[in-house]
Amino acid sequence: MGRFDGRVAVVTGAARGIGFGTATRFAQEGASVAILDLEGASAAEAAAKLPLVDGAKAIGIAADVSSTESAEAAVERVVAELDGIHILVNNAGVTRDNLLFKMSDDDWDLVMNVHLRGAFLMTRAAQKHFVAQKYGKILNLSSVSALGNRGQANYSAAKMGIQGLTRTLGIELGPFGINANAIAPGFIATDMTDATAARLGIDVDEFRKMSAEANPVKRVGYPEDIAAAAAFLCSDEASYITGQTLYVDGGAKLG
Repeated sequence: MGRFDGRVAVVTGAARGIGFGTATRFAQEGASVAILDLEGASAAEAAAKLPLVDGAKAIGIAADVSSTESAEAAVERVVAELDGIHILVNNAGVTRDNLLFKMSDDDWDLVMNVHLRGAFLMTRAAQKHFVAQKYGKILNLSSVSALGNRGQANYSAAKMGIQGLTRTLGIELGPFGINANAIAPGFIATDMTDATAARLGIDVDEFRKMSAEANPVKRVGYPEDIAAAAAFLCSDEASYITGQTLYVDGGAKLG
């Protein structure tokens, strides 16, 4: 028996990186999985790679999580094609880093819309199903940048907003058998952090080495590290945990 046998998990922004790692972990543990991504072809390609077990299914769906219509349509398609929804992971995200005086209105709005509005819209669309069945798991992706990070006023604000949203969801939805938690990753080796290295003009390996030296465990994180935490928080083993943010950062923010 897998931990998620008979469950349906939705992971946004899951064509690559942390999202794909999380979707893979759910599939390995028996879930049927819907991968949502802005690009439908990428979502379908990622879904086809999932290691499904015991007759579970996977689908890829093109969705703009910052659009009410798109978010609601995606959830309804999941319910129709996978026969339900039990887990929602709000992972979709973008960065538009810049110092405050250089940050444009569009840079601010895009990051807030994808991260914070997207989590709100997807959760609102899913929660009606969760409430009706008196069961649901919501996991939101925050970041250590929520604590403040130079050049990321938009991203930091959105990621701290995710933590406030998560706490409120815990309060409002707990009586209906729904758990809502968040993970705040530290440095995770993904295409996104590699792009940051390129933007800064730093070699990727050197960038990762610098990041590893900045935390007590002396290594960078990988999508599998976040997926392991996600699998626990979205399982029934974590049914007495809600409204919490778990920092998965190798202890980087302890000092």
